[in-house]
Amino acid sequence: MKGRSGKAQPTWSAALGPYKLRPMADTIFSKILRGDIPCHKVYEDDLVFAFLDIGPLSFGHTLVIPKEEVATLDQLSDETAAAMGRVLPRLCRAIKAVTGAEQFNVLQNNGPMAHQAVFHVHFHIIPKPSVDRGLVMEWSSTKLDPDEGARLATALNKEMGG
Repeated sequence: MKGRSGKAQPTWSAALGPYKLRPMADTIFSKILRGDIPCHKVYEDDLVFAFLDIGPLSFGHTLVIPKEEVATLDQLSDETAAAMGRVLPRLCRAIKAVTGAEQFNVLQNNGPMAHQAVFHVHFHIIPKPSVDRGLVMEWSSTKLDPDEGARLATALNKEMGG
């Protein structure tokens, strides 16, 4: 599988066994946070950093990262997750106002099968100015069996402490 850079991206299949991320490596985002690599900074506070994507899908494509260096969303602390949640809507409003795009996608991937290319939590805010610009994707949905849905919802609620 090739990423935006045209280089092969990590692949994984169930035949290889459970997927486990390696310990957090020094990523391009780590280097940006340290100031080793320049970026076009859009926003910064104590917990969150946002900058323009250097390979944008559309004008205004912005990356939002936590300063906490973890690979996937489930590893993020509640404090940092809350900070990200407070900043994302504000950035979306700013991007809409500046780009003129009325619609946008917020995308976040976890693990190689989910198309994560940089193993540091990050959200993409991608303006959608037209049908063919911005994020373009197909959604292959299925039907949820009502009994299976009830069992799944109960198990998830229990896992959440409910």
